[in-house]
Amino acid sequence: MRNVSLRQIRVFAAVAQQKSFTRAARELHLTQPAVSQQLKLLEAEVGLPLLEHVGRGIHLTDAGEELLRYSHQINEIMRSASESFAAMRGLKRGILKLGAVSTAKYFAPSLLSAFTVEFPQVTIKFTVGNREEIIRQLAGNEIDLVIMGRPPRELVTTAEPFAKHPLVIIASPDHPLAASKKRIPLKQLSSQNFVIREQGSGTRASMEHVFRERGAAYRASMEVSSNETIKQAVMAGMGISFISRHTVSLELAAGKLVTLNVSGLPLLRDWYVIHLRDKRLSPITVAFRSFLLKRGAEIIEKTVG
Repeated sequence: MRNVSLRQIRVFAAVAQQKSFTRAARELHLTQPAVSQQLKLLEAEVGLPLLEHVGRGIHLTDAGEELLRYSHQINEIMRSASESFAAMRGLKRGILKLGAVSTAKYFAPSLLSAFTVEFPQVTIKFTVGNREEIIRQLAGNEIDLVIMGRPPRELVTTAEPFAKHPLVIIASPDHPLAASKKRIPLKQLSSQNFVIREQGSGTRASMEHVFRERGAAYRASMEVSSNETIKQAVMAGMGISFISRHTVSLELAAGKLVTLNVSGLPLLRDWYVIHLRDKRLSPITVAFRSFLLKRGAEIIEKTVG
């Protein structure tokens, strides 16, 4: 494949993504015959068919699937090279592909906003999901950096703590335990209804760990996949919840929610910035990681307390 050109790789990737020669030609500002010619030359170099027509649709062969995987890597390398040369020229631009667990969405925009003051030409691709979704995207090289509460054990990563992450139990101000001045033993809450996050959530995993570690039980009356829904349910008196304090700062300040005075809480964990250990980070990604380590804690404190 010594004679394969970057142009051929880009044409192939466009056809694979668009599933259409016409749409790929339009995207690349080429004629359809030019696209077809580039693909013929590429298949000749590979020595295997890359595409097959089934009915009116275009599908990748096994060789095509394999080449598409390599084409993504090639494009990432070229993007990284472009950003490295831009950094050498003193240009503060590039693409930052950041992922964050859903609990971090309450402060991540403030981090990005502060970063773009120094790097106004950066292009940000920001993804939010639960822990399992973000880990899957990190493993698939869809994102470069991740903000989450616990480093994933299933991947080989570099994880650096940059801010404290307090976890609390919240209740409606009308809850019988809301006015308690005495420290409430965690085991005493076993009779309470808990509104909890879904399986795969980092908050859910932290809650289960704490209760298991202290030999306490809990009764889950409702399971939801959204912190916002949890807050509304607790405000409506449907139960109490174990949640990140960073998600409820506005409601606590407004008196719509309270934190229960539970023994051993708040539980202090860390927020981490994480990337695959073997990942070659672009200059703009390195700059954002350094920014988080230097100023992340301060900005989070100002944003969500």
